[in-house]
Amino acid sequence: MPTFCRHNRFIERCPICSKTLPGHAPASARPARGNAGSATRTRSTAEGTRRRQSRADGLRVVRETRAADDGYRSELLPGIHATLDAERLADEIAFASGRLLALAADPPGCYAVVRELAAEDLQQAAWTCFLIVYLSPLEGEDPFAGIRLALDGGDVPDLDEVPLGPRTSHDPARGSETLIAYRNWVERAGGLRPGADGAPATLPAFSGDPTWAPERRFERVLERLTLPGFGRAGRYDLLVTLGRLGVFDMRAGSLALTGSATAADPTVLAAKRVFGIGDPLLLERRAGALAEAAAVPIESLDLALANWAAPERATLGFPPQSTDDGALERTAGALGL
Repeated sequence: MPTFCRHNRFIERCPICSKTLPGHAPASARPARGNAGSATRTRSTAEGTRRRQSRADGLRVVRETRAADDGYRSELLPGIHATLDAERLADEIAFASGRLLALAADPPGCYAVVRELAAEDLQQAAWTCFLIVYLSPLEGEDPFAGIRLALDGGDVPDLDEVPLGPRTSHDPARGSETLIAYRNWVERAGGLRPGADGAPATLPAFSGDPTWAPERRFERVLERLTLPGFGRAGRYDLLVTLGRLGVFDMRAGSLALTGSATAADPTVLAAKRVFGIGDPLLLERRAGALAEAAAVPIESLDLALANWAAPERATLGFPPQSTDDGALERTAGALGL
């Protein structure tokens, strides 16, 4: 007959009382080390390796380089702790500000073509500027070679053989989707409208309400310019360029880091590092404080931040020496350099 122990279990199955039985061998004894144990460990190791590999599929690790902390601190740059990093940012702000001045005064290459077209064919001027920004000027002796090739390709050029610059928005997998979307967007807004009684023609997609202030026009057009494959960086630079060239009366009032800005946007990523925070509203506030302290246009920080975090400066068709010396001096003073 089965015997119950003091724990109200069969004595043979009780983990405590079964140890008192003659000839007891623990049922849960560890297996002897040998080939079986080794094989089990080998299988476990292989399975763990496979799991780690599956998790790593598609993962791209980016290692950001920073100068060593030398005790540098500035209330304007809470995320920067090295003098060298602060000096590089001041240099990039000076270059970006110089680029804006050159756009307004003496634009190079295809930028000058946009300004010339604005008086004759406003729609073609906007299209040319769109291609400049969408494809991005190259680095080298002929930065506008790819853009000229696209302009010679008709209304919707094939971009398969067109070289792309460092700030391009084009994804070859999309083909001509973004170009077609841009054309449709302009037409849906009314296309090119001739001016009445000899007044200049207008392009409502960019002109909007004639009563809007330049900052309001920039903000509203940026909201409406939603094209597949054309993110915040491209849209923002397009409107900045059109405004600086005098094609449309528009001017940025912020970096537009809220709303449609994505976490992969180079300016957003750099801003988080420089300003030491991730909240878009606080990023805007701190970027505005830096621009005000350095007395530079807020839009200059878009390119400056992206270039600061990039391995090499994107000159966007401008000579490397296109530096605003006044902006450099003011920025260095504001940052205590």
